[in-house]
Amino acid sequence: MSRSTEPLIFELSSPGRLGVDLPRCDVPSVDPGKAIGQNLVSSTGPDLPELSEIDVIRHFTRLSKRNIGVDTSFYPLGSCTMKYNPKVNEDLASLPGFASVHPLQPADDAQGTLRLLYELEQFLVEIGGMDAASLQPAAGAQGEMTGLMLIRAYHMANGDSARRKILVPDSSHGTNPASAALTGFEVVEVMSNDRGGVDLEDLKRLTDETVAGLMLTNPNTLGLFDENIEEIVKIVHNAGGLAYYDGANMNAILGICRPGDMGFDVMHFNLHKTFSTPHGGGGPGSGPVAVKKHLTRFLPKPRVRKDSDGRYYLDNDCPDSIGKVRSFCGNVGVCIKAYCYIRQMGAAGLTEVSKNAVLNANYLLSRLKGTYDLPYDRTCMHEFVLSAENLKSSGVKARDVAKRLLDYGVHPPTVYFPLIVHEALMVEPTETETIETLDAFADAMIAIARESESDKEKVLGAPHETVVGRLDEVLAARKPDLRWKPRAGAAAE
Repeated sequence: MSRSTEPLIFELSSPGRLGVDLPRCDVPSVDPGKAIGQNLVSSTGPDLPELSEIDVIRHFTRLSKRNIGVDTSFYPLGSCTMKYNPKVNEDLASLPGFASVHPLQPADDAQGTLRLLYELEQFLVEIGGMDAASLQPAAGAQGEMTGLMLIRAYHMANGDSARRKILVPDSSHGTNPASAALTGFEVVEVMSNDRGGVDLEDLKRLTDETVAGLMLTNPNTLGLFDENIEEIVKIVHNAGGLAYYDGANMNAILGICRPGDMGFDVMHFNLHKTFSTPHGGGGPGSGPVAVKKHLTRFLPKPRVRKDSDGRYYLDNDCPDSIGKVRSFCGNVGVCIKAYCYIRQMGAAGLTEVSKNAVLNANYLLSRLKGTYDLPYDRTCMHEFVLSAENLKSSGVKARDVAKRLLDYGVHPPTVYFPLIVHEALMVEPTETETIETLDAFADAMIAIARESESDKEKVLGAPHETVVGRLDEVLAARKPDLRWKPRAGAAAE
């Protein structure tokens, strides 16, 4: 329900009021009916509000203040790495030489951009312990799809078309099984053991000559580094399969260990999680893929190359390539921000990122594990999963804790994921938060748990301090009302 009495932007509208002075048209006018067909032309103009510039600015500024974002509040959204990103990288990506370059410009006119992309690939190869990379995939999930296409191309080139299964642990990211299915593989689930890692006996049972590969998120969605990582890869390799590393949680291991050194054949990075692009809101993203030598020839084309004269160019002469997975070279703007971030941080800085992320997570875990259930009592990496199962006797669930956190000015953690933990609360504090912020969050979580015992109606009815109160989530999902209509008796103009 809404507690706001502020008018909608349509209700602020006044006929004839203008907020912009458009220049005189400098091209001949065209009858749209003749240009595209009368049947495609609307008989009425768009129903847009008419406001002054200051009304528009105030309206959208007020709306922005209703949001909880990383620039205004703590945002511990587990599995998503909603960390603060330096604004200078946004400025650098907006420099005219980058922002104005056209994708179809000749390579000689885009040497700076091509050099940056070439060097970024080398950075990612070194960070991942791999041999080559492609920046083309535009998101982590597309990186997964690309990696699986590379695995399929490898097996097909070896005449091994019977390998149609992809093993996916039950603690994986949800996109892993979806990507495998989208690429045409059969998804086979591998169970977790009582330590929160892959059950080796179940893995051995499922791994045979029909397995194309294993997709492993590490650290996994429980925030745990698999204690048997090398043995897992060995089991898959001994059966002729390939090992795929989901790098979405690279925030935990930068400069500490590398997937390539663990034996993985292919991996993807999430530049929008780990390397300085704001994450969320539907994009933009970037999911570069890095591979070992035996998969290099299958990478998407064109490849950014450097000739003997030091000139950078796009190489389309890649006969074994899986082809394009995205137009041109990928989300170049995101790649620029990642390049700037890596150059600023350096090797020592990137390592410090992971050390602080892991330290912050373990500090919060130590403060909260006595108040909430801890399904896997182990040292975590950059995130951890609690359970609100112990609050259910009072009728309070994980979603109620999340709603109540809004009253404390904190974005809730991820709830009900991973699915293998009942009433899951998945917390990722990131490396950019101070001890004061972490303590304030821990205090709020502890206070909510106590309220569940002493004043549960306050928790069950939350949020109380936000502009919009608790919604009927089922009704909102099944019957979303996305169209504004004037109230009865109000003028439609």
